[in-house]
Amino acid sequence: MGLPVINLKMIITVHWLLTTWGCLYFWLPPPYIWSNYAVLAIGVWAIAQRDSVDALAMYLIGMVITILLDIIHIAVNYERVADIQIGGTARDQFRFSVGMAILSLLLKPVSCLFVYQMYKERGGDCNLNIGKISNQMSLSLCSREQGTGGS
Repeated sequence: MGLPVINLKMIITVHWLLTTWGCLYFWLPPPYIWSNYAVLAIGVWAIAQRDSVDALAMYLIGMVITILLDIIHIAVNYERVADIQIGGTARDQFRFSVGMAILSLLLKPVSCLFVYQMYKERGGDCNLNIGKISNQMSLSLCSREQGTGGS
């Protein structure tokens, strides 16, 4: 049973909305905002160039990196800001913001699966081949099936 077809526009819209809601209360540092919006901009590039395998590969790699960065940002900044919360609407806004940032983090691995499926549909081939060739390791990562372009 394969993965259902999910539109890249929907993935980017959901992550944009969750990132924006996660930043409603200023508890996350600017690198959180910059990294997430930069990856979303790469996703817009992947939407604009429907045939580009490179755009999807960069978006997928960016999503994986932001998973790690989001874990670090949330873990480091939550306790620092949660301890100084007094109450009222600021506390509610902080809780909502934290919830949306965590929901965005939880949805990113699922989004990566869908983006990887789109990457393969566009002709990308990401396999890891490690073979011994006369005491040397041969490593091939994310090569395209078509031999055109590239470096």
